This record gives sequence, C-alpha cells and structure tokens, in this order.
Amino acid sequence: MAKKGRFGIHGGQYVPETLMNALEELEGAYQKYQKDPAFQKELQDLYRNYANRPSLLYEAKKMTEDLGGARIFLKREDLNHTGSHKINNVLGQVLMAKKMGKKRVIAETGAGQHGV
Repeated sequence: MAKKGRFGIHGGQYVPETLMNALEELEGAYQKYQKDPAFQKELQDLYRNYANRPSLLYEAKKMTEDLGGARIFLKREDLNHTGSHKINNVLGQVLMAKKMGKKRVIAETGAGQHGV
C-alpha cells in the first residue's frame, strides 16, 4: 500500500466512517497475528486436522495415458470437508476473530469475495 488507504493506480479504501473503527481494529489484529508464532501454529493445526491440509495429490494414470504420457496429478479440493477451498480463508478469519474476543462474525462470501 503506497499511502494509508491508497493502492497506487488501483484506487483505495472507501469505507463508511461508521465502520472505520472496526476496520482499524481488524487491521491491527491482522498485523499482530500474521507475525505471531502461536497464532500461526494454531492455524496450521486447524488446516492440517480440520481442513485436510496440505491436500494430497492424486496421480491420474488413465488421464496421463490418454494425453500422451505427461504425468498428470490432481489436487482434489472437492474432497475437502467443505467441498471447496473457502475453508482456507474462513479458518484464519474466525481464529483471528476469536483471538480478538469477538462473539459474532459477519462475512461476505458472494461472488468469490471472502472477507470479515
């Protein structure tokens, strides 16, 4: 970010003033927890034991044969507990909200946009 709230030629942060305190609190928590080894360890544990991370690769032998010999491997996100990749983002957001002492979370998840 070039300047507080600005992203160079790509625009900036346009948020109603009534949400700025919450956004600043969220930004502060993110800055704190992204560097916190205990938080990262707990998040990695959630990824491993709840979200099946890292995903196993499946060697598609028949597809390899049909396509002329290049070895084809598939990362089967559809086999995750939630059926998609979205759990990756959700676990980090909810863990951070928990550490912040939040009891409720409202998240936008439409059109592939994930955010607290």
